[in-house]
Parts: sequence; C-alpha cells; structure tokens
Amino acid sequence: MPYVESSIFINAEPEKIYKLAKNMEEYPLFMPDVESVKVLERKDNTTLTEWITNVEGTPITWKEKDIFDDKSFVIDYKLTEGDLDKFEGLWKFEKKENGTQVTLGVDYDFGIPSLTELIGPTLAVKVQENSNMMLEGLKKRIEHK
Repeated sequence: MPYVESSIFINAEPEKIYKLAKNMEEYPLFMPDVESVKVLERKDNTTLTEWITNVEGTPITWKEKDIFDDKSFVIDYKLTEGDLDKFEGLWKFEKKENGTQVTLGVDYDFGIPSLTELIGPTLAVKVQENSNMMLEGLKKRIEHK
C-alpha cells in the first residue's frame, strides 16, 4: 500500500496547532481541496467525520474515525467507509525550539489495482500535494491569524 508523509514547521506551540487540527469542521475555511467536514458523532476522545473533497475536479467522499491523544498531541484517523479501500494515518505535533514540527502520514489504497499500476506515481504525487496543502493551510491559519 502506498504511504506518503509530509512535514512542516509552524511557529506556534503544539497545543495551539493541535487544537485547530482537532476542529476539522473548519478545514474548508483554509484548505482549498476540502469542501466539507461534518462531525457525525463525538464521544470522549473520538469523532466520526464525513469528508467531501475535490481533487483536480474529482469528488472524493468518505467517513473516518478520528482518535485524539491530547497528551501526546497525536491524531489517528482511519476510513470507515467511502470511495477508497484504505485511507488512514496520523497527525503528529512535536514541540521544537521556537515552534512545532507537524507531520501528516497517509496510508492509502484506491482499491483498483489496474488504476494503481497505470497512474500509481501520479496518485502518490496528488496525495503528497494534498497533504502539503493541508499542512500549509494549518501554517497560514496559525501564523497569520
């Protein structure tokens, strides 16, 4: 299964960035490919969210379970249903001197082997670009607020 990891340094404390990342309903305000995120269920340290994105004119929808570790500043997410066969990973928020290193890991499978063989490298680039866009969106929202 393809795995993509992106990372960015943000000039802010981990708590502040983590708090914004947990508020997924706001992602469409600062992440261009994300059309909507709806929280379907919220319990203790988990949510069930419904996502609608648009990548290069192609709508992709899914539901995921998000698990929040407020002590370690980690968010684990995993597809529960949707357009992909596999979509899971984690966000990490690590305190560094003068800020935070934010890492987003994505493990995915589109579920169509012939498509993966044909355009697998292109898909990996798109997932990487989308991950970078999400991280840049967080950075801009935090540093320019």
